[in-house]
Amino acid sequence: MNVLKVLQQVAILIILIFAAINVSAQRAQIKSFSKLVWADEFDYTGYPDTSKWQYEQGFVRGTESQLYTKQRIENAKVENGCLIITARKEKYSNPVFLKNKGSGKSTQYPSKYEGVLHDSIPPSVRNKFDSVAEYTSASLITIGKASWTYGKLEVKAKLPEGKGLWPAIWMMGINRSEVGWPQCGEIDVMEHVGKDPPHVYATVHYKDNQTGKRVKNGSKVKSNDLAKSFHIYSVKWDSTSIQFSFDDHVYHTFEIDQAGKGLDNPFRKPFYLLINLALGGSWGGPIDDATLPETFTIDYVRFYQ
Repeated sequence: MNVLKVLQQVAILIILIFAAINVSAQRAQIKSFSKLVWADEFDYTGYPDTSKWQYEQGFVRGTESQLYTKQRIENAKVENGCLIITARKEKYSNPVFLKNKGSGKSTQYPSKYEGVLHDSIPPSVRNKFDSVAEYTSASLITIGKASWTYGKLEVKAKLPEGKGLWPAIWMMGINRSEVGWPQCGEIDVMEHVGKDPPHVYATVHYKDNQTGKRVKNGSKVKSNDLAKSFHIYSVKWDSTSIQFSFDDHVYHTFEIDQAGKGLDNPFRKPFYLLINLALGGSWGGPIDDATLPETFTIDYVRFYQ
């Protein structure tokens, strides 16, 4: 090996070392958040606290199979110090369909959906024309109740077990109804799919303003007792980074400037929180009905700034 090649390799090694030091320094700079500004310890019994939570209702997203219900104890309740979200296999009358029927509106699917696979029909259409749901669950959100720009979210939870189940703890920009998705930004603190039992995923989604394409950036961490034990899922989020942790172990960091350097960056704007248990869909996959009902159990939710 000649001297030039040795010098080239040394130079590359030095560059890599400085790059690693720079990344470590950036991660170390993320702020420490210690002031508790919002929490639900679930130290009561009954329905989730309506001063903190509201419900998504109906068929809400993509090709998921569940109908989200509102203030139904069978799908969302607080007992023994925990929030319990339950997914069920059951026939349940769709309230949006019944409302349309009562107002004299058509209850027949438009002809353009003839021959289309049922699960491929948009949720907005299914809400109007599906009289009965085959699955129910709950999705609790804080929009209109609480939102934050920067801070530390910490959720202690035990996950459900079974193919087709898709629990999530996540955040979206409060301007979603105005700018749409993914322009509003999305922070997936924890996603898990029953077909991949040992892994949980952390991901951010946003729109690249230069290419116009949706971008996702994420990672996963492995644990063999997600359905047996409680674990802590958290993010630390400031104007430079979003840092994802599993039981205080940081396993993914997203540098916010990747989504734009200015204030138009969605991750420099307010976000609200969602906690839900979905079934099926594009990622959840086929549902094993034999595992239902199944529960997603949350011990506490805390937000620090």
